[in-house]
Amino acid sequence: MDERKTTGAMSETDLAQLLSQVRAGGSDAWGELYRQYAPAIFRFCRRVLPTREDSEDATTEIFMKVRQKLGTYDSSRPFTAWLYKVASNHCWDTLRRRRIRQDLETGDLDTLPLEHPDPSQLERLQEEHTSKEVRDGLARLPDRARMALVLRYFADMSYDEIADTLGVRRAFVGVLLLRARHQLRDVLGDSGANTARVFAGRKP
Repeated sequence: MDERKTTGAMSETDLAQLLSQVRAGGSDAWGELYRQYAPAIFRFCRRVLPTREDSEDATTEIFMKVRQKLGTYDSSRPFTAWLYKVASNHCWDTLRRRRIRQDLETGDLDTLPLEHPDPSQLERLQEEHTSKEVRDGLARLPDRARMALVLRYFADMSYDEIADTLGVRRAFVGVLLLRARHQLRDVLGDSGANTARVFAGRKP
């Protein structure tokens, strides 16, 4: 569920050394960085973009950007946070270029019940639906809703990071996630409360 914790098994010291070698132009170091993190970035893209081919292209392009922008990375922040920010910005730009972005700024929230956090969110959803059903359900959501769910529950981003990536106020992130959870529940055709609880908000 938490791809940030499953991408690679490197210690902070090893990662710092690897990044230093990449900055110095080491091709072997770059290959190792790609090997450690590309699979999770591909999975992230696969949940956000329409096709596998789009995701493969995006993964390549994201790592090209990573190599170009590595000098701007602030080592006081987690590397995965920066990496997912590059990936999410690239995917969001791709969706906007295709003119398929939809705006979720409207809607009546008064009719939406607020759920309590569930400690086993994704696991429960995967028990009730296949991974393909979940991916297909995400694909049917408006772009911003899909991005918000993927950033929160698959990339484990904070509310602040999601707000920065999607260009919304932090206070709106909880609203956006609430709407998205209900939309996904409806798309998956679950009239019960289980699917809604699966994506119940964590603490920001």
